[in-house]
Amino acid sequence: MTYKYPAIYNYRVFYFKKVILVEALEQKILREADVLPGDILKVGSFLNQQIDTDFMTEMGAEGARLYKDAGVTKVLTVEASGIAIAFAVAEKLHVPMVFAKKYGAVNVSGDVYKASVYSFTHKKTFDIVVSRNYLTPDDVVLICDDFLAKGNALNGLIKIVEESGARLAGALIAIEKGYQGGGDLLRSEGVRVESLALIDSMENGNIVFRRED
Repeated sequence: MTYKYPAIYNYRVFYFKKVILVEALEQKILREADVLPGDILKVGSFLNQQIDTDFMTEMGAEGARLYKDAGVTKVLTVEASGIAIAFAVAEKLHVPMVFAKKYGAVNVSGDVYKASVYSFTHKKTFDIVVSRNYLTPDDVVLICDDFLAKGNALNGLIKIVEESGARLAGALIAIEKGYQGGGDLLRSEGVRVESLALIDSMENGNIVFRRED
C-alpha cells in the first residue's frame, strides 16, 4: 500500500512520529485553510467537509496512541463535523464511536441524555442528545472533535458523559484555538485535553501556532 505521507508512517519512535504529524498538520492548515471574518478557520478541504482520508487515518492513529492506556470503551463526538476524526480514533482503538445528535431529529426517540450547546458559528443555542442505550456507567469515554475554541461543544459532551455515569478519559482535538481559552480552562479544571494543532493567534489572517513541550 502506498501512503500519501510516507514520512509520517515510516517513523517508529512515537515522539518523533507525533512531531512530524503535528508539523504536517500545521503545514496543511497554512496551505489549505482560510481565515474568514468572525474568527472562523475554514478547513473544509481536508478536515470537515472534504476529508483527506490518508491524513485523517494518521490523525486517528496519533489520537489512539495518546489514549491507548486510558481504558477507553467509547469515543464520543457531536454531529456532524466531529464524526470523521472521532471515527478515525475509534477505529484505531477498536471501540464503538457514538455521536450526539441535534435534538429534534426524527430518528431520535426514547430516553436520552441531553445538553445545551451555544454555537458561535451559527449564533444560536441547540440541544444535543445521546440515547441512554449507548453510554453506560461502565464506559470510559474519550471525546473527540475537529475544533476547540471556547469549549461550548466540549462542555456539552462532558455534561452528557457525567449524566451517564461514565468516566471521562479526556478529549482529543484536531485543531484548538488556544487564544480563546476553552482548552486551558478545561485543563485547569483537571480535564485532559490533547490537541494535534494548537493555534495561538489568527490576527490579520496570519496563523501562529503554539508549540507545547
